[in-house]
Amino acid sequence: MKLISLVAVAAISTMSFSATLLEEAKNAGLKPIPQNKTELKKLIDDPKNPMTDAKIELGKKLYFDPRLSKSSLISCNTCHNLATGGVDGVSAAIGHKWAANPHHLNSPTVYNSVLNAVQFWDGRSPHLEDQAQGPMQAEPEMAAPKDLVVNRITSIPAYVEEFKKAYGKDVKIDFEKIAATIGVYERTLVTPSRFDDYMNGKDGALTKAEKEGLKTFIDKGCATCHDGIAVGGTMQPFQIANKYKFASTGDFKGDANGMVKAPTLRNIEETAPYFHNGQFWSLQDAIKEMGSVQLGIVINDKEAASIETFLKSLTGAKPQVIYPMLPPSTTTTPKPDSL
Repeated sequence: MKLISLVAVAAISTMSFSATLLEEAKNAGLKPIPQNKTELKKLIDDPKNPMTDAKIELGKKLYFDPRLSKSSLISCNTCHNLATGGVDGVSAAIGHKWAANPHHLNSPTVYNSVLNAVQFWDGRSPHLEDQAQGPMQAEPEMAAPKDLVVNRITSIPAYVEEFKKAYGKDVKIDFEKIAATIGVYERTLVTPSRFDDYMNGKDGALTKAEKEGLKTFIDKGCATCHDGIAVGGTMQPFQIANKYKFASTGDFKGDANGMVKAPTLRNIEETAPYFHNGQFWSLQDAIKEMGSVQLGIVINDKEAASIETFLKSLTGAKPQVIYPMLPPSTTTTPKPDSL
């Protein structure tokens, strides 16, 4: 009887800890990706340009099409590779003429980017449809003027027909419409994880070690900036307590107020190197650096390992991506230009 009582007490104690931790996580501002498809669509859709199967499929083709770049070599997927966590895996993004980003900026992941409050490291773009316009035109990235992008797409009859199917026969295929269609596709790249299952009430979705890591993550103050559904994605002050170790790498200073977008921590184990200038390759080292820079505390090796264990539970299920077969160019399609 005494053994049974002890087991019962232990079970009740474990249930109490789990319930308390879940409550702590919610109180810290952490939120799950909705399980209900209707709720999820409401979260990720844009009423001004609602998602449809035709728009999504067209957006996917444009996302993978290197002809949207001046050289016809670089696509959105080059820097935001869906096979490698939605990033390129290098410290500074490589663009036109194989040049590294002049500000030494690292490519953020496109997965779950729809959950961010803002886009780009300096938060200058409010949503994905607007964000998609930037890299195509930027000289260090795809370097394609608006007219060139439009001329390439409208010179391809199959693309013209797909735009009509997606938007109606009277659609005006301009640069903004092309970017918006890419944005529609990017909105679908959401990756629910075991952490979401836990937050949605499935206690066994996380291991004991992962729960302990979540507890450490909250107690240390990490959720102060990395909260919400994105576990990040909002503008935050940077270098609050101490100077960032690699602040001199690149010239990025944040927005006009020195604020920097806190990156989503979803799929973080797949998106090294870390920080805006990609200077940390070890997730544990990045965690310890954040403790110093943002919180003014020392996070020891054991605590960093525990937090890392939790963060790996944020690695989610990726949508199945079948590489699209792109329509052929024509004799009127503007030729590649590497200059």
